[in-house]
Amino acid sequence: MSRLALALSPHLDDAAFSAGGTLARLADEGWEVVVATLFTASVALPTGFALACQTDKGLAPEVDYMALRRAEDAAACAVLGAQPVWLALREAPHRGYHSAAALFGPPHADDPAEREATAAIEPLMDLLRPSLLLAPQAIGGHVDHVLLVRALRGLEVQVPVLWWRDFPYVARTTTPAMPCAALLDGLPEAALPGDAARKRAACAAYASQLGFQFGGKAGLERALDAAGMAEVFRLQGNPPLARAA
Repeated sequence: MSRLALALSPHLDDAAFSAGGTLARLADEGWEVVVATLFTASVALPTGFALACQTDKGLAPEVDYMALRRAEDAAACAVLGAQPVWLALREAPHRGYHSAAALFGPPHADDPAEREATAAIEPLMDLLRPSLLLAPQAIGGHVDHVLLVRALRGLEVQVPVLWWRDFPYVARTTTPAMPCAALLDGLPEAALPGDAARKRAACAAYASQLGFQFGGKAGLERALDAAGMAEVFRLQGNPPLARAA
């Protein structure tokens, strides 16, 4: 019976960008790998900042932005040997965060996303019964990442967790925001080797994001080269992959 690794990704690209090499390695070693992305809901007729988040990537207003991104995610997961699961929570621009600064500021007091994330993760855990979790540290401070971390820590999971360093945010400054440091800083850190070639191919599948995030595919390649081949995690529990590294 195969073991199951569940990656909990805020957005449709975070798991591949931050832990794609490790996910591919897990699949190669016989694990069943599931990438569950929380904030994937299509929202009809977006306006204002929410609409700008797709038009600034060269996409027309009538395009179903999240449907496009889900298709990219399916292609990326196929490269990694993972099964995608899409949980239909709304991204922050559809929850009252109306500027780039707000996306990286404190969560709003009336934001329901932490509660909604908990309600989505808990039954998924019960259904899949993973042996290993992978999740973001929320480095960079994107509100969707922060609320996922809070939801997962609030569930007090009993399986080992590999908490990934959020790429590309971790690479953009030597002092990135770390709003969840108090929850995670006591955990040991380890750099794990992964399948770098398949990570690169999976990251490239998110074509709608490459221009905005990296200036294009060549910029993605440069950013991955600078980050190095190993992926760095905080270790909660005794993750089996860390023992084998």
